[in-house]
This record gives sequence, C-alpha cells and structure tokens, in this order.
Amino acid sequence: MKLEEIVSKIKPIGEEWVEKARLHTMQLAIPPRALGRLHEISERICGMEETLQPDVSQKAFLVMAGDHGVASDGVSAFPQEVTGEMVKNFLRGGAGINVLARSVGAEVRVVDMGIIPDVDPGASEYRNRFHICKVGRGTGNIARGPAMTRDQAEESILHGFRLASELFSNGVRMLGTGDMGIGNTTPSAALGAVLAGKPVNQMVGRGTGIDDGAMKNKCDVVERAIAVNRPNPADGVDALAKVGGFEIGGIAGCVLAAAYHKRPVVIDGFISTAGALVAHALCPAVVDYTFAGHCSEESGHRRMLEYLRLEPIMDLRLRLGEGTGAALAMGVIEGAVRVFNELLTFEQAGVTSSETAAVPK
Repeated sequence: MKLEEIVSKIKPIGEEWVEKARLHTMQLAIPPRALGRLHEISERICGMEETLQPDVSQKAFLVMAGDHGVASDGVSAFPQEVTGEMVKNFLRGGAGINVLARSVGAEVRVVDMGIIPDVDPGASEYRNRFHICKVGRGTGNIARGPAMTRDQAEESILHGFRLASELFSNGVRMLGTGDMGIGNTTPSAALGAVLAGKPVNQMVGRGTGIDDGAMKNKCDVVERAIAVNRPNPADGVDALAKVGGFEIGGIAGCVLAAAYHKRPVVIDGFISTAGALVAHALCPAVVDYTFAGHCSEESGHRRMLEYLRLEPIMDLRLRLGEGTGAALAMGVIEGAVRVFNELLTFEQAGVTSSETAAVPK
C-alpha cells in the first residue's frame, strides 16, 4: 500500500460506541466514575474496537533501532557502537524492555531500521524476534544536510506499518512502541521543534546524561539542523527526511497501522512521541488510537504530548526509552479493560444504586 492510501482510510473514533461504553460504565456497582481515568481508557478502546467487549489480552512491542550521523557531533554520552550492542541485548531478552514486557505478557520484536552494523541474531529462537528492514547504515548528519531522502523516509514509515499490520493480523490486540539509537534524542528534538512549533531550547534535553557543555552544543546542533534543512512543518514526510531518523519513521508507521486497524497503540517516551508527531502530521486522527504510556524526564516530551493533546498514563521520571514506560502503562490499560468487562453491574450484584435509592418507597 502507498502512504496516501493508508492515510485516506484512517477515520476518527466514532462517538456512538464510546457513548454506549459510558452507559455501561454508569451501571457498574461502584460510585459514578470512581476509577477515574480507567473508565476513559476502557471507553476509548470500546470506541476503537467498536464493541462492548474490548480485548487487549495479546500484546506486543516493536522496538525500532537506527543509528544517526549526528552522533559524531558529540550529542550523546555514549559511543555509537552501543546501538548494535543493545540490539543484541534485546534479542537475548536481557534489557529493560524485555523485563517489563514479560511482566505484562507482551512479546518483544526488534527491528533493524538502519543501524550501522549487521547483527547476527544467533540462535533460532532469537531469529524469530528480529526483523531486518535496514533503510540505510545510519542517517546523514542533520547538522550538515538531510537525514535521508524522501523515498527513504516513506520506506521507513511503510516498514513500520507493514510489521505492525502483520502483528495485528496475527492476533495482537495492543501494540507498544520502543526505540534504540545512540543520538536519537537530537533528531527527536528537531522534529518536536518543527512539528509542534516549539522553541529549540524547550525541546532539547540531556538524553543519556550529557553535561552542560554538551547540552549547549546539542542545542546549537539542533538549531543548525533546522536552519540548514528547512523542514516543512506541514509535511510529516519532509520533516522526517530532513531531520528525523529511520527508527522514528518506523514508529510513525506503527502509529498509522494502529489507527488503520482500529487498535490501541501505546507510545513510549521522547523518541516514540516524535514518531507519533510524524504520524499526526500525516493524519491527525491517529491520536484517537494512541495512548501516551508515560511522560519522560526529557524536557521536550511533555510539550510534545501537550501539542498532541495526550495525557500520559504515568509519570515515573523514566528516561530509558526502549518501550519501558509503555510496557508499564500496558498493565494499567489492561486493568481498565478488565474493570469494564468483569465488574458486576448494580443489577447483577444485587446492590442498590444511587438512582434506585433516590426513588421514593
């Protein structure tokens, strides 16, 4: 499918099913909306799936990995080799996302969207978790020119869309997004400044833990990247091509796929939200299907979420990425759905409701 065809078939959530879900919530044997945002979460999923029996039981993550030419400009506290090394750790099941995904029963798939090395997944059980969709061996240095061509930007989005669509077709009901890529908070900050219309100094954060001198340099790099490339804020593909990353494009494709297939997607932190910004620029309706797992410590993340009008489910001062915040949030979302499906109504429980009690005897 072409990107234009995908976007044309995405529709906002219909309020009819959300309203039906609210009426069901009113009958639950608890005080009105006593579980706060859990009700809103479950009702939104009813609207997505167009049912009063929502199901998020089968869960999976796509962790997108890519390298960045701008890493050579000293924007990260870690060397670029760490990207490939962490991909191997994901495949072994030993990273933060693996641990937290296991805690909510979610499968983890790792995607080489454009890392520099060729990673051998090794044992056969690891191979099933690894997808090679290498658009290039790292992006160009955005401080000196575009990250990629427009064709590559579209390719990265379509890879994410295809992989997510395959998971949905195989029974996945809720998708989480994760990332890996040394230096990727820099293109994410650039995308946030461009697509959310925010000043660079509000978007740039410390990433992996850079000091004050490196922080000033990082701000200068992002300013230079925007000035050199002049990305179009009205064109998500152009912005991605000019100042983005391959893994960010893959995440944008995941968000589009969730909206296309009417399934919830839980985005993680700063980089995942940059991907959501790209998807939103292409099709604003995608936010109806998107949950913000958490708000990270990266300074620009909250501003991105405010622009998208997404309220984070949690705020635990996380700044790891990988999908870890989204994994934790999946537990909350599943809890919300279980409340909707399993809590007895006043009638079923034989409990007097406030409305019944108000009727004169």
